[in-house]
Amino acid sequence: MRFFYNFLASLFVLCALPVFFWRLMKEPGFGERLKQWFGFLPAESLESVAKQQCLWLHAASVGEIVAASPIVKEMRAAFPTRKILISTVTVTGHEMAKKILPDADSIIFFPFDLPWLIESVVRRIEPALFVLVETELWPNFLQAMEKRKIPVLMVNGRISDKSIKRYHYLFSLLREMMQSVSLFCMQSSQDASRIITMGALPEKVVVTGNTKFDQTYTVVTPLEKKHLLANLGYSEENDFLFIAGSTHEGEEDQIFAAYLLARQSVPALKLMIAPRDIRRSAEVIKIAEGYSLFPIRRTELPDKTGDVVLLDTIGELGRLYSLGNIIFVGGSLIQRGGHNILEPAAHGKPILVGPHMFNFKESYALLQGRGACMTVHDSKELAEKIVLLVQDREAAKNMGRSAAEIMRENSGAARKSVEYMRRYV
Repeated sequence: MRFFYNFLASLFVLCALPVFFWRLMKEPGFGERLKQWFGFLPAESLESVAKQQCLWLHAASVGEIVAASPIVKEMRAAFPTRKILISTVTVTGHEMAKKILPDADSIIFFPFDLPWLIESVVRRIEPALFVLVETELWPNFLQAMEKRKIPVLMVNGRISDKSIKRYHYLFSLLREMMQSVSLFCMQSSQDASRIITMGALPEKVVVTGNTKFDQTYTVVTPLEKKHLLANLGYSEENDFLFIAGSTHEGEEDQIFAAYLLARQSVPALKLMIAPRDIRRSAEVIKIAEGYSLFPIRRTELPDKTGDVVLLDTIGELGRLYSLGNIIFVGGSLIQRGGHNILEPAAHGKPILVGPHMFNFKESYALLQGRGACMTVHDSKELAEKIVLLVQDREAAKNMGRSAAEIMRENSGAARKSVEYMRRYV
């Protein structure tokens, strides 16, 4: 099975070479990412961590980096003399890591899971511990860790229905991967049950909770909030800010329609929209203009003015949620599965989402069950809820209060995870 996996992985890379070449010509910075994918890691990135018995944490993309932020903070406190290496897969994840993980000593792109690449990279780094965030299981990498007797921990483990189906195609290789992991720290009992179904030994599985309840990188002081509002051209006293975060294609039309409808009842209503993929910024601007709106990019402020701010930066959304009076979290009006609703909850904000939150079932059920989150199904209903929360300030305040209470009650997962790490470091 491993031979078949390596054959397919090699074939995938070979077939992708024309795409890589095209992106190399079109995307600034793609060359550095590609080099690191192929194991050519910059000497300056490895200088402080290679062969230093570092702690290596891997978080594939933005969501995993957010989940990793409180863990890295706890790791630095628990192991002050250890070097911390972070690896990511995506460019946005890499940029996010640079913004919100100040305790990291080095940040790299994770190489392709090809045996000769993995062997070379692991041999150069030789970490004391490898920590993977959520669900990042790579057969050759785990084999290299096991070969060198380097412990591997899964933290903030989350197994979706889609993950179970995908990993089951690995058959015997899946069992080998499960045996290579020293401990699985899972978000919930359901995730724990799923990882056991996939082949993990029950005695290697613990429930530690969701580290996204511990996030602190989004904290904004009153003075910072005042400066941010001024920079964005908003008035805390006169404006009512609606923020739509992590939106996808098929959602912006509904959001702009809802905004215009709600603004008929609330003239002071302002909108900030943050597409999940900032490369879609130009597309979203065109959609807004189709509704006779005048969008302005965040990177153009404060030099220009408009009636909609489009967030085209990485790593800011979590902090800017603190400015909003009502938050909508995207990926949920379409069948994408939703995005992290705990970021606005950390600021004690009333939250609106669409009906498709299947990637965040537990946190969605928790917030909705306590009245901290409302579900809308279309632009008309979204507009109605916005107007309702503007006019009923007490209801909005109660939703925000419930969200903040839930965050406090469920904190501590990062600390628990790091306590388990002590067994292996």
